[in-house]
Amino acid sequence: MEEISRSVVKKDHAAKVSGRSIYVADYPSDGVLTGRLLHAKTARAKMIGVELPELPDGYYYVDARDIPGDNNVNIVLDDMPVFCRDTVEYIGEAIGMLIGPDEKKVEELLGEIKVYLEEMEPVLDMRKAEKNFFEYNFGHGDVGQAFAEADRVFDEEFETGYQEQAYLEPQGMMAEIEPDGRVFVHGSIQCVYYVHNALKRVLGCGDEGVHVLQDVTGGGFGGKEAWPSILACQVAVAAKVTGKPVRCVFGRREDMEYTSKRHPSYCHYRAAVKDGKVTAIDADVIYNAGAYSTLSAVVLQRGLIAAPGIYNIPNIRIHGTAAKTNTTPSGAYRGFGGPQTFFAVETLMNHIARELGVDALAFKEMHIAKQGDLTSTAGRYHFPVPVKEMIEEVDAACDYRKKRAEYASPQTGRYRRGIGMSMYFHGAGFTGSGERDLIKAVAKLRKYSDDTVEILAANGDIGQGVRTTFSKIVAHELGLPLERVIFEHPDTGRVPDSGPTVASRSLMVVGELLRRAAIHLKEIWADGKEQEVEERFKEPDFVLPFSIETFEGDAYPTFAWAVNAIELEVDTYTGVAKVLGAWGDFDIGTPADYNVALGQMEGGFLQGIGYASIEKMDYNQYGRIRNNSFSDYLIPTTMDVPKLVCMFHVEKYPDGPYGAKGAGEVPLVGAPAAYVDAMEQALGGIPLNHAPFTAEDTLAAIRKEAI
Repeated sequence: MEEISRSVVKKDHAAKVSGRSIYVADYPSDGVLTGRLLHAKTARAKMIGVELPELPDGYYYVDARDIPGDNNVNIVLDDMPVFCRDTVEYIGEAIGMLIGPDEKKVEELLGEIKVYLEEMEPVLDMRKAEKNFFEYNFGHGDVGQAFAEADRVFDEEFETGYQEQAYLEPQGMMAEIEPDGRVFVHGSIQCVYYVHNALKRVLGCGDEGVHVLQDVTGGGFGGKEAWPSILACQVAVAAKVTGKPVRCVFGRREDMEYTSKRHPSYCHYRAAVKDGKVTAIDADVIYNAGAYSTLSAVVLQRGLIAAPGIYNIPNIRIHGTAAKTNTTPSGAYRGFGGPQTFFAVETLMNHIARELGVDALAFKEMHIAKQGDLTSTAGRYHFPVPVKEMIEEVDAACDYRKKRAEYASPQTGRYRRGIGMSMYFHGAGFTGSGERDLIKAVAKLRKYSDDTVEILAANGDIGQGVRTTFSKIVAHELGLPLERVIFEHPDTGRVPDSGPTVASRSLMVVGELLRRAAIHLKEIWADGKEQEVEERFKEPDFVLPFSIETFEGDAYPTFAWAVNAIELEVDTYTGVAKVLGAWGDFDIGTPADYNVALGQMEGGFLQGIGYASIEKMDYNQYGRIRNNSFSDYLIPTTMDVPKLVCMFHVEKYPDGPYGAKGAGEVPLVGAPAAYVDAMEQALGGIPLNHAPFTAEDTLAAIRKEAI
């Protein structure tokens, strides 16, 4: 084990387990007004007007008319309004906010508001969308010729559903007007500069007019990448109108029903096979963006890049759209577009192998890309592709091949077993040239006269451990005790913009900037003197420039790789599947802290198993999310997977700190494909094409096939 990988007690451990950590809901309420959003109850309508009850002194109502700047939240297309404009586009859209000193009175008054609308027919089905926010086409080779010369052509459709982030702490933000007139916003945030830039636009001010602090944040999983910018703008407008601090913390039902989820997907794949090998893939992908575009551009890009899987297919044609519907806006979620298409391509490869009468694992191994091969975007796999070695490591851990052969024999009786496998990557860092051209990360170290060193970076700890791993890197290079390195929650008034806490980039990109900064500081170290050093991102020389217009070049400098196996037992009477074991082998480069990394792998893998099996969420015929509590939206617990084994296969990335690559997202991505593969075997080879695959789905499949 590398020295840096040795585990330490997490920096925030004591405060969290003792209850001393202060979340946004924990701040004293004296002088703080409570804000509650007026949510639309119709999926699509023209706004006619709002009739307010008589508001007592000290109570306020704000809406789009009160916005001093632009009524657009800065995300990608900037189409998301702070408060609705002339139309309502989904159930839950914020029409306005009611604010006052007494929470119960605010709720009472909110219920008395009358909203007048002219309802319109909503578009709910992504395949019937009247508008696409984004559309991309790319590929290489001669797909038409490959299909013309094929021995066989396979044509399949795949679907995946919503997934709720289910973070422990719901969305919450607070805005205050400081004595100098600056607007101070703090709360549960992943990306402080995203919020900072959104506020500038909405408030019509410059950098000096606002600053943003991340409070202790109870989880995010992507759900607090874009949504805090929306809520921050709403409470900031309210604070400007009232002149007082305003806090809005969502209830759990409100959070689950109205905030962003994982994009549902529909994937239509065609594959050409000649001489027993896949020679072409033609994929058409639709992601349900919901009512506004939010982050759908980059989610779709990542999904499309992953559409051919980890395989070296000589001819590919990929088309994808992000469809506008009158449903809850979709957004970021761990895996960020990859789980949807990896589920489709891995399942497709299994089905092709079965139809050809060959072993699925051997069939996949025959197609796996290797170092030097072209990526889907005509970039290069610059570093080793260790998947075949990882397959052997998983096989040794769980007897995959032996069990696969055993369960392939005809099974009878109430209980049937299956084991499935998936293999995949997650591109490390921002897609394409975003890191170089858009983010341009800057990180600093400040040494004080007492020779303590503070990390100045914008990346927030949302449970993944960057307060610990960043501090370890700096302490290691400087030869300091860990407690002599300070890393507070980021405040845009104090720290440079090192980029967002997204895309499995924090450790690999910003951690490396801090390592270099620490080396520089060590070179100029002067005891008892205040000093500051700065490092800026520079793209590695080997990277092939990426063009978003043509989808050509290196979409990522490197990849995290993984192989998953899941074994389950199905009760054919009830449809309930019990996971007997789940094994994951993950190449995230060098773990910066073994226990932190292992926790990420175990948590992400279990989250993926939930996405594959029990996390069924949908909207009704009116466009309302039906599962808005943990009573009717189930997530897995440690009791659901009694044997969860995670391993590390280390292929060092030379431009990451000590060889580290992106880690946070990769453990979730492959679970649905492995789980459904196991379900197919347990059910006697019935082809299954959607996830999650629930107990109800199992019973329906059994009835249809009468196994």
